[in-house]
Amino acid sequence: MAHDDWRLRIELGEHAEGFLERLARGLSSEAAVLAEELKDHRLAATHEDDVVYVYADSVLQAQQARRVAEAELTDDHMEARSIRLEHWLPDEDRWDDEPSQPTVEEEVAAKGYAPWEVHVERATHREAEELADQLEAEGHPVVRRWRYLIVGAASEEEARALARRLHGDVEAGGELVWETANSGPFAIFRAAGAWF
Repeated sequence: MAHDDWRLRIELGEHAEGFLERLARGLSSEAAVLAEELKDHRLAATHEDDVVYVYADSVLQAQQARRVAEAELTDDHMEARSIRLEHWLPDEDRWDDEPSQPTVEEEVAAKGYAPWEVHVERATHREAEELADQLEAEGHPVVRRWRYLIVGAASEEEARALARRLHGDVEAGGELVWETANSGPFAIFRAAGAWF
């Protein structure tokens, strides 16, 4: 059976560690009865500051854990600021109630840089001009320097597709190159094993 990732987020004003201990060792009678439904499952529980997290591999387990936690809070005369059921979104690497974060490519593009570049060389100046015009008409940002083109791409996948089509080389673009390689203003092109 495939597992999913769910968590119960219980925000307490204080006493998170004590509440966590009660969940582990000292459930009230009502909470203990509700917890019977979870006896064949091992749910992970932890706390960070004043927030208790209970992790489950199904929504049904997480919902039952919520009922247990609410019964225990009532018995303990405690009130949570909030209790939320959250689902892990693996493709976005976040819990569903957290705001989505921009990808590296989106952050770089927002600063005016192409996150990926394709370096292309043509045999003549005229061929480079014609290809630059064609690519710009297709919506690609292009920098042309004599016979050499630097074509911007929004993603690595797009850059690799362009490189195959244009017989070019893929490089991390703009700001990535400046920050990681400190390469300065020069885009390096290879030709027959030599560096320009």
